[in-house]
Amino acid sequence: MEGMQAYGAGKAGGAFDPVTFFQQPQTILRIVSWLFSIVIFGCIANEGYINRPNEVEEYCIFNRNQNACNYGVFMGSMAFLCCMAFLALDVYFPQISSVKDRKKAVLADIGLSAFWSFMWFVGFCFLANQWQVTEHEDNQLGGDAARAAITFSFFSIFTWGAQTLFSMEKLKNVSFEEEYIKLFPPQPTQPFV
Repeated sequence: MEGMQAYGAGKAGGAFDPVTFFQQPQTILRIVSWLFSIVIFGCIANEGYINRPNEVEEYCIFNRNQNACNYGVFMGSMAFLCCMAFLALDVYFPQISSVKDRKKAVLADIGLSAFWSFMWFVGFCFLANQWQVTEHEDNQLGGDAARAAITFSFFSIFTWGAQTLFSMEKLKNVSFEEEYIKLFPPQPTQPFV
């Protein structure tokens, strides 16, 4: 019985260390992905719809294809919310006492990170293709925003892919003891007097 350790409720709890949390590579990647989603969403929502002086109705700057703008805005806002949810889960993760629940959280992180990496690849290809076939002579105003959305869609592929790899690395340690010790270093105990 000496070699056995408890990884359940006995290992959960403790004080949260924000400095250690924000220095972790996965946390940094989540924040970067969060910022990228804000840039993509903001560029398309702010300058992605324009109209000519002789037209009343606005149109999408990406080849007048409403689906391109809708895709960028929807994916940017959903990625923003997903990053926020997983940042909250990362904060709460050391408090989860069940190893099974921890494993489910990590598997969900792997699946959603891989999904987002794929969706940003699709988004990059779609937006770049629509921008390539756009007539650029009347799109001087929103050109920088369109190029920024395409660029940050490309970068998002790699940030979400790296998050997938970090989550897969986290899954290898089924007990999650190393992360727990890193976030909550053991405190010396005082003997009863």
